[in-house]
Amino acid sequence: MNAKFADLAPAFLQNRRQDVIAILDALDRGDFAAVESLGHGMKGAGGSWGFQAITDIGAAVEQAAASADANASRKWVGELARYLDRVAIVAD
Repeated sequence: MNAKFADLAPAFLQNRRQDVIAILDALDRGDFAAVESLGHGMKGAGGSWGFQAITDIGAAVEQAAASADANASRKWVGELARYLDRVAIVAD
């Protein structure tokens, strides 16, 4: 990762941790539109920051929410949480 982005990446990843909380809250309320929107945002942002897994998981969250599939949505947000727990930032 470019050193410029490496300095900013921790805040980006913290925002994704906040997304995990927001998605779980939205799922508890049955607000699939919010879950879909959050997934869509992750899908768009992950690759731009060099985190393709976030893009892939975001796409899966978006698709699960579009189908109003709470179980799949929870599965994918769990994948995101696990990824965030183990991701490491490596600058070039």
